[in-house]
Amino acid sequence: MNFAEWEPVYERILADFGFDRAADERARDTLAELTNPFDFDRFDVTGETVIIAGAGPSLEADCGRLAERISDSTVFAASTAVDRLRGIGLTVDCMVTDVDKNPATVQELTDEGTPVAVHAHGDNESLVRDVVPTLDVEHVLGTTQAAPVDGVENFGGFTDGDRAAFLADHCGAARLHFVGWDFDDPSVSPVKHRKLVWAERLLYWLEHRRDERFSVLDGRRDDIDTTALPVD
Repeated sequence: MNFAEWEPVYERILADFGFDRAADERARDTLAELTNPFDFDRFDVTGETVIIAGAGPSLEADCGRLAERISDSTVFAASTAVDRLRGIGLTVDCMVTDVDKNPATVQELTDEGTPVAVHAHGDNESLVRDVVPTLDVEHVLGTTQAAPVDGVENFGGFTDGDRAAFLADHCGAARLHFVGWDFDDPSVSPVKHRKLVWAERLLYWLEHRRDERFSVLDGRRDDIDTTALPVD
C-alpha cells in the first residue's frame, strides 16, 4: 500500500468521523520524534499464514478450536487481544495498538523484545508523548493514518485489527486467518460500531488487493458498502 492509494479512502474516513487531518499529522510528528526506523527483516513472513487476532467476544472460543494452528503460526494481535491470548497461554509476534487501553502490556512486550506497532492519531498524541518514552524503541514500529514520514509508516488500515492485517500483507504473508472478529458485537459503543463498519470495508478492499477470500467476511460481502473503495 502506498499513500497515494490510501489517501482517498483516508479522506473518506476523516469526513465520516469529522477527524482533523492536521491533528493526525501532529501526532505522527510527535511519534517520529520518539522512534527510529524499524528493522522490517524482523517481520518477514513471506510464505507464511499469519493469524490476525481481534479483541471480539469470540476470541477465546476461536482459539480453542484452532489452538494447535495458532501455536504454530505467526500472530499479529490487536490491542487487548494480546492480554487475552497470553491469558490462555498463547504468545504473539506483534501487537498493534494506539496505546489507549493497556499501555502496561505495551511496555512489557517491548521489554521482552516483542515488536509493537504503535499508532499515532489526532486523539492520542498525549498518550504517545507519555507512553512511548517508557518503551524500548528498538522494538517499536511507529504507524500513522496520515502521510508517512521517516520512521513512521502507513500500510493502510484504520482500527487496530485491520491495521494488523494490512501490516501482515505488507510483510509478505501468504495467507491471513482471522480470530476474535465480531463485526456485530452488541456490546460496543455506537462510535466503535462505526469503526467496525470501516474495518469490514477495509478487509474487503484487502481481499481484492490480495486476491484472497477471508472467511471472516463470508456471508457479509453483499451488504458491505464499497462506494468509498477503489474496487470493481
